[in-house]
Amino acid sequence: MTNNTILALKFEHVAEQQAGFVTRITGLVKIKHLIPLIDEMNLDANPRDSKVGQVTSDIRESLTLTPEIFAFKSKGLLLAAAEFKRLDRGRYALNFVSPELEGILDGGHNTLAIGLHILELAYGDDAEAKLKPVKLWHDFKTLWDASKDVVSTYRASLADDDNEMNVLVPVELLVPSDPDDQVILDEFNKSLLDICSARNNNVQLRAETKANAQGLFDDLKNKLPKGIADLVEWRTNDGGEIKVTDVVALSWIPLRKALEGLTIEDETGKKVEAISPTAIYSSKGECMSRFEKLMSSPAVTTDGARRELRNPQILAALELAGQMPELYDLVYELFPDSYNKNDGKFGRIIPVKKMNSSKVKQTKFGKKGIGWKYPDGYIVPLVAGLEALIQIDPEGKVSWKTDPKKFVKDHIDKIVDNYKGMIEMVGYDPQKVGKASASYKTAYNAIDLVYLNNK
Repeated sequence: MTNNTILALKFEHVAEQQAGFVTRITGLVKIKHLIPLIDEMNLDANPRDSKVGQVTSDIRESLTLTPEIFAFKSKGLLLAAAEFKRLDRGRYALNFVSPELEGILDGGHNTLAIGLHILELAYGDDAEAKLKPVKLWHDFKTLWDASKDVVSTYRASLADDDNEMNVLVPVELLVPSDPDDQVILDEFNKSLLDICSARNNNVQLRAETKANAQGLFDDLKNKLPKGIADLVEWRTNDGGEIKVTDVVALSWIPLRKALEGLTIEDETGKKVEAISPTAIYSSKGECMSRFEKLMSSPAVTTDGARRELRNPQILAALELAGQMPELYDLVYELFPDSYNKNDGKFGRIIPVKKMNSSKVKQTKFGKKGIGWKYPDGYIVPLVAGLEALIQIDPEGKVSWKTDPKKFVKDHIDKIVDNYKGMIEMVGYDPQKVGKASASYKTAYNAIDLVYLNNK
């Protein structure tokens, strides 16, 4: 075994079944034997992080009121490990080599509820105050890690034969049928995402969650400033403040330009078309779907359970995409003053008035304090228009014609002068501004003209 996350799991009434390249190990596990699993694992392989709610409350109630039949009321946990070893007395040594693919594939809410139940028992009278702040899996893990000594002391105080830590939980463990055969191991790893998706079909597996599990966001994530990347909700319920769909939508500004010089087919052999500029505002789901198709293409990423980018043209586009959130924030911050400088009365616009009753006024991505909060529809066309500053070299790689931040700072007033008429033309309706193709053409032409005049 390699030295990754290794732990031993003890089953009661264990059985094994083999089909193709997968061996399924099923049985019941006492909750006290799940403690090492909770100690070591997160929900990286699960399509979404679990959160406290009615589901976890119902599970905890069953653990308390009907522990003797809990194993028959719960689906339990679905685990997967690429490396394992059979030990004696129903025990298995597990090595989770790739946490983003292996570990807890299904049963995140069960794991959260069981962990909360254990903490409730361990803390006794102090449990309510300790558990009250826990809302998400991340909150739970922070408390769990700080409570390991409390849990260990409580467990040691119990008799071995009959106590509340012996409640049985159904556990299904998937392992490769022959972990020493590299072909079988590769097929096993590639199958895990499909298995995870199928097992979680009671809640639709969102495109962004699947893309994250496949590694399709990795390069975009690495190109973003760390302060922004850390705030993005790359997985459902992971606590991020920024929607990954917003980041992906902006990435299409340079990706659109890159696809002008490329012909890329998706996994079915169909050409991947660039999204329209209006989709950046009005169809973020389509932006995500098209991004997944593009990044899953054999011409863009390597085949495998975790895909790796190999297309230099797309990599160059993602380099620019990593700068788009900061450019968005910059345009958002400067726009109101530029609007006023061009004979506008920004503060009198009704949609603006409605949004400025809030005391919290921050930029969307960098969370910088600003003077005005207003609808995104007013400036998404301007941000999309920055495509006018992108060029393609003979190798098909995109780059900026000029420093985009400096360009925006130096010329935003002139650009807004040529653009603000679009807002007034539609009666200041931000939805109409953001959805009108004319807004994007006007913004692109305004930026292009200013660039040419100052070249």
